[in-house]
Amino acid sequence: MTEAALRDWLTVWRLEGVGPGVYRQILDAYETPSAFLAASQADRRHHGIPPKVVQAASDAHRVNPGVDADLRWLDAEDNRHLLTQTDPRYPDALRAIPDPPPVLFVRGDLACLSAPQLGIVGSRHATPGGLHSAADFSAHLAAAGLVITSGLALGIDAEAHQGALAAGGQTIGVMATGPDRLYPREHEALAREIVDNGALITEMATGTPVKRGLFPRRNRLISGLALGVLVVEASAKSGAMNTAHTALEHNREVMAIPGSIHNPVARGCHRLIREGARLVETAEDVIEELRGLTGPLNPTAAKPAPDTSEDPLDADYHAVLARMGYDPVRFDWLAEQLALTPDILSSMLLSLELKGLVKPCHGGRYMRTDNRTGG
Repeated sequence: MTEAALRDWLTVWRLEGVGPGVYRQILDAYETPSAFLAASQADRRHHGIPPKVVQAASDAHRVNPGVDADLRWLDAEDNRHLLTQTDPRYPDALRAIPDPPPVLFVRGDLACLSAPQLGIVGSRHATPGGLHSAADFSAHLAAAGLVITSGLALGIDAEAHQGALAAGGQTIGVMATGPDRLYPREHEALAREIVDNGALITEMATGTPVKRGLFPRRNRLISGLALGVLVVEASAKSGAMNTAHTALEHNREVMAIPGSIHNPVARGCHRLIREGARLVETAEDVIEELRGLTGPLNPTAAKPAPDTSEDPLDADYHAVLARMGYDPVRFDWLAEQLALTPDILSSMLLSLELKGLVKPCHGGRYMRTDNRTGG
């Protein structure tokens, strides 16, 4: 594509009133953005283009500084790419959704965009058990050859990305800002790792700041790219639930991990399961659900887990874990149940926490994190 043609794609994308739906209307009527920009106002009105967009196209020169910024961003590094819907490298799965982004800003490996992907999403305010599950499922599934796609948010999203990276797999971070912005800012190091082992993508033009209304648009890209979406923890009304329902609209597989009935961020998962989502307990459940959709997978050489065989737990520690069950429990209740003094129980819980088997929760509670996610 010539630079002039790319400028026209970017120009139309920046016009006031143009979103994915209007852009598709323009392409249906004119085939190319260049033809639309060259048309008369009367012709644009004749094709049913919204009046605000008709006027904006006549003043298209006003967005030139923004288009210049987009092209400067592209030229700044070799691993930056701008894909239009007509680019053969544009992922087919995303092109097939009802409102595909006309332009994708990409940093990283383009090939991973067309690889078999699983979206993993969930709460920003996840429990320790939920965070553990997200990282563990992600690591197993990335090692099996799936690219893990998520939204770069705090909580479950971050753990999903990190789990894939820890397994030596690839992961895609879908952003709700322009490619020159990062949200949340504390994920700068994570974003760099994702670029080196996958890709960061967005449909938003350079300079686009964080806006609440842009997150649902980001969510549709997660489900659009993926074969299915796994919800780890989500409240009944949340962005993760929005992603799951969008995945259903895209005819994608939707899966959910059940949780405690006392956990408010498990209610969304339970609702999805009641509505027909696949209940999954292990990574193998996910692979089985996607079997037949993925084609051949290329397992990664996963990084080995630490060998703890030389440091087995004794019977007293097993008794603590058994009494805890899998829901958060109060410290004083646990001490009473085990007939242990507070100082002894504190020491044992600290030891279990250092081994990654227990995590503290809000309100002085503790929770097991040693759930198995493999086959």
